[in-house]
Amino acid sequence: MSGDWNTKYGTRRVRHDPPTLEEAIFAAIGITDDVEAQAEIASALMGLPYDDVLAEVKKTARVSARTGTATRVIAGEQGAQRSVVVERRVVRRFATDKRTGT
Repeated sequence: MSGDWNTKYGTRRVRHDPPTLEEAIFAAIGITDDVEAQAEIASALMGLPYDDVLAEVKKTARVSARTGTATRVIAGEQGAQRSVVVERRVVRRFATDKRTGT
């Protein structure tokens, strides 16, 4: 779907802001504690090489270990805070109970 489309109220436009590397690392930290897995997730989100992202993830882990906190506030344009949304798809598997009729 393109970024612009016409409605009866006029042209509508969707703004697409790709995440920054810092935001992708923050999202990966929320998913897993493993540094290598965090680098894989962040590199997949950003489309960057794994080795470059791994170096940044290790820097972030070192800084958070030094300060003792894993919580980070990401400031966007003009100091406004931005939300990082991570959605996890839950797969429900239904067990088929074998019920015996009596």
